[in-house]
Amino acid sequence: MKSKYLTLLFLFLTCNSFSQSIETLKTSAQKLYEANFLMDFEAIVQLSYPPMVSNIGKEIMLEKTELHYENEEYRLRYQLQNVPLQYAPIKKINEKSFCVISIRIPKRYFFETKLTTEQATEKNTWLQEVNNTKEVTFEPNRNSFNVKKMTTYVAVWDETTNGEWKFFNFDNAEQLAAFNALFEENVKSALGLNK
Repeated sequence: MKSKYLTLLFLFLTCNSFSQSIETLKTSAQKLYEANFLMDFEAIVQLSYPPMVSNIGKEIMLEKTELHYENEEYRLRYQLQNVPLQYAPIKKINEKSFCVISIRIPKRYFFETKLTTEQATEKNTWLQEVNNTKEVTFEPNRNSFNVKKMTTYVAVWDETTNGEWKFFNFDNAEQLAAFNALFEENVKSALGLNK
C-alpha cells in the first residue's frame, strides 16, 4: 500500500514539475517576443542563452541587436504585439532540455531614403533572401516593405540558465551560428533542425 502512495506521489510531482516547466517556457518565450516587439534590447540579451552571450560579449550583442532594428539604411519593426507561438514537445538531450518554437511574424522595414523602382526591386530580393521568405511586399507610399515569415526560437534549460528558459533566435545569423557551434549534430537531429 505504501508503494502505491509513493508511486502516486512521484507521478504527481513529475506531472506538476513538467506542467510548471511548460508554463515557464511559454511565459519566457512570450517575454522574448514582446522584447523584440518593444525593441527592449537589454531584455533580449537577458533572455538569450548565457554561453552565447558570453562568447559574443554582452555589449557587442546589444549593439548588434540595436543595429538590426535601427541603422542608417532602415528601421525594422514587428507589426503585431501578440502572435500565436507554436511549441514542439520539450526534449531532454544530454541532461539539457530543449524546445523549438515556431512563430509567424509580420515585420515592416522602413527605408530612410526614398527608393527608386530599381532600388525597391533590389531590396525586395534582398529581403526575401535574408528573411527566407517569398512574402515581401513593397509599399511605395510608405517607402517600406511588409515581410511575413516563419521564425524559429530554440529554448534551452540547462546548468548555465539558472533554472530559467533561455533562447536562440534563428532570425539572427550570428545566433544560429552560435547554436550550431555550441551543440552537436545529435541535438540538431533530435530537434529536427538540420533539414
